[in-house]
Amino acid sequence: MSLAYIALGANLLSPAGPPEATLAAAAERLAALGRIAARSSLYSTAPVGFVNQPRFVNAVLLLEASLAPRELLKKLLEIERDFGRKRIDAVLNGPRPLDLDLILYGDLVLHESELELPHPRFAERAFVLVPLNEIAPELRDPRTGLAVSQLAARLPEDANAASRIENEHWAAKIFS
Repeated sequence: MSLAYIALGANLLSPAGPPEATLAAAAERLAALGRIAARSSLYSTAPVGFVNQPRFVNAVLLLEASLAPRELLKKLLEIERDFGRKRIDAVLNGPRPLDLDLILYGDLVLHESELELPHPRFAERAFVLVPLNEIAPELRDPRTGLAVSQLAARLPEDANAASRIENEHWAAKIFS
């Protein structure tokens, strides 16, 4: 089994409902790919890049999976499509019903056109680092050796402020 950290985000309605319900439903789908060993709280975050859109709801989970990285990425993209994500003609960093990113896969460092691990921008993004720091502060970036807690401490205070939110959809789900 490999340890895969997956970032979840949404800011539009999906067939599952509002973003909080979408992330809970997507996490259930992810649980079918392995065992969810940890999951963060939900966070409300400001959009990055294209700012004229609703705030995002984000989380990170740790999936113990036997799938190879490319196969896992393929499954993540399938789940996104099932929740209404259309990548063709999409606005870069624009609104979306679901976004699933493979952030880290064990200590694998990979540079391919379709997949780069660790995710190339995870260390700059509060919407990833804040929830990741909640569940794995001692986890190290295999490129730099820095712990997630160190990376999170380097974020500017106002950069994409992430605030924890409570939600019954997320709280009611038991993933084991």
